[in-house]
Amino acid sequence: MKKFLALFLLTAALLSAQSATLNLGPHGRLTVFLPGDWKIDTSDFANQGSITITPTNAEVNASCTIAVSFPETDRFDTKSRLKLRVEADSHGAASQSVERKAIAREFSLTTGYGFYCSFTDPDRVGKPAEPGNYKVMSVGKIRLSAEVLVDVAIMADDFRGEAYQQLLGAIEGLEFKQ
Repeated sequence: MKKFLALFLLTAALLSAQSATLNLGPHGRLTVFLPGDWKIDTSDFANQGSITITPTNAEVNASCTIAVSFPETDRFDTKSRLKLRVEADSHGAASQSVERKAIAREFSLTTGYGFYCSFTDPDRVGKPAEPGNYKVMSVGKIRLSAEVLVDVAIMADDFRGEAYQQLLGAIEGLEFKQ
């Protein structure tokens, strides 16, 4: 009986999940999968593509942007170089946050590698949610291949909240095919 219940729950989760694919031309395809109720908008430009994820429920205060670029030079051929770049790029946000320092954490990815830094807005701590004004933010980069670099930003009201966790899971579950 437990196996049937687990199978039912897994099937229900998969049926309620949604996805969007970004065609990267000769560089491949990038697909994002999301459980729950989210609106996914994709944009393709000549040398860049993006995915914007926003909630369909007005009571959920979170969003995510994924920007894909195709650098001519692979400057992040090692994890340590990418980690240093993410921390350096996050220095400004860190200085104005509760954390006061950019400490990169590694994404759990199936393809490529990436890092992100998380910050809390000191002006929003202890205040109620305000649509479009987020309490927490995570920004980072993912190197999918030598030719494909992804910039990520997740904004929400709580790092442990369901909305943030769904968006983080979507990033870590990105599917890249060359």
